[in-house]
Amino acid sequence: MDASVAGVVGAAIGVLGAVAGGWVSVVGQGRQQQRQLQAEREYRREAARREAYGALIASTKLLSNAWWRFADSVTDEQSPPEHWRASFAEVHETWTQFSTAVAAVAVAGPVAAAQAAEELRVAMYDWEMAGMDWFSAALREDHGRLTECDERFKEAWQAKRTPDRAFQQAARRALGTEEP
Repeated sequence: MDASVAGVVGAAIGVLGAVAGGWVSVVGQGRQQQRQLQAEREYRREAARREAYGALIASTKLLSNAWWRFADSVTDEQSPPEHWRASFAEVHETWTQFSTAVAAVAVAGPVAAAQAAEELRVAMYDWEMAGMDWFSAALREDHGRLTECDERFKEAWQAKRTPDRAFQQAARRALGTEEP
């Protein structure tokens, strides 16, 4: 083989080696970028879930507090119907926040957390209906010391406690913070 052919063959082998090395580098970088993008997606998803779950837990507590302030107001003999109306307006505003938070959890997922949030919403709605009925009856009777309404209200409050805890447990599972 003459030296020029050997030089061309050597150069061709060098070019093939460079192309193959470049290809391996590009494939490796592509895989690294995919792993990085996946890690970023997982981080954003967890952050969105933490935010949605936190908002639902906070709005549940705010709504509960608003209902108890209403109950205190409507059963206070010195409290006029204007105070009941103000308390009820606060409850309505807080319900809007709660409902929005439930929807955010439904979007953030996963399905188990979304289902637990919906079960909590149903229980809170039952409590809401008991409170609304109490408010209407108090306005009709011109006082809120209505034993039947008070008992129904407290039963609905008790009934929401299990779905409340179940949502918190589903949130912990989704975030991987549930201890064995």
